[in-house]
Amino acid sequence: MNNLWGDSLSGFWSAWIIVITLGSIGIAFWLLYANRKTDKTPDAEGNVDTTGHAADGIEEYDNPLPRWWFQLYVGTVIFALGYLVLYPGLGNFAGVLGWSQESQWEQEVARAEERFAPIFAQYQEVPIPELARDGEAMQVAERIYLNNCAVCHGSGAQGGYGFPNLTDDAWLYGGEPENIVHTIANGRNGLMPSWQQLGSENIENVTQHVLSLSGNAEDEQRAEQGAAVFASVCAACHSPDGTGNQALGAPNLTDDAWLYQAPGQSLGDSVRQTLRNGRNGHMPAQAAYIGEDKVHLVAAYVYSLSQDD
Repeated sequence: MNNLWGDSLSGFWSAWIIVITLGSIGIAFWLLYANRKTDKTPDAEGNVDTTGHAADGIEEYDNPLPRWWFQLYVGTVIFALGYLVLYPGLGNFAGVLGWSQESQWEQEVARAEERFAPIFAQYQEVPIPELARDGEAMQVAERIYLNNCAVCHGSGAQGGYGFPNLTDDAWLYGGEPENIVHTIANGRNGLMPSWQQLGSENIENVTQHVLSLSGNAEDEQRAEQGAAVFASVCAACHSPDGTGNQALGAPNLTDDAWLYQAPGQSLGDSVRQTLRNGRNGHMPAQAAYIGEDKVHLVAAYVYSLSQDD
């Protein structure tokens, strides 16, 4: 049986569910059956006494359910018992049809693979730059993207706090087709260590130097003082001129693409927070979920987004 407890229930819980399910059906049927008639005798005009219930001057007569209504309920009971015989619903009893949601899902996936696998295989043979210009292929790729990637990168692929914008040319790991394929297929793990050990003065100086690299310095004197610290502790990843290192996923600090600037937060506060606390970024590998052929197709879609600009 498919349930929240695992693949199967213990004997006690299985029996408990069976008793509760069948008992509830039995009791409900007995209540209706026992009240299918009334012990009130109609008078000469066919009227019966009321039950004593009244609301807004409207009284309730003590009449039995209409016969068709009672028969309809009996039909629902028969249907319920038949369903429980055919399908799971009584503890560990799997039903005589042997149906399960897993097997149905697997059958649907198998039918979809049989139908669409040749199409995806054909797309996989097309180089990504060429595939990115195929409008029909990109419509298919967009649907895959929306189902698997939009939750982080947004339906318009413009990213968000901690999630890269895929429509610009600010690539952490490179925007060439092979780089995009590797990122989607295998995932990425980015780590920016905390630099609290530098002390508050040096953190502020390095913050101003980082801001100066993109022309956003708030204090030029501190920016100059932070240059030496940047060269000794930051340049190994971000390069001496701050243009980053795509082999490491170290971002370019000279452009205007800031991954961790929250809405309403100043750029200086964002850089300070990064230096004090560090950052951890994780892009999960997708090949195991969507398959290599769909990775190729989504990579072409992402590539096409950046080429539009």
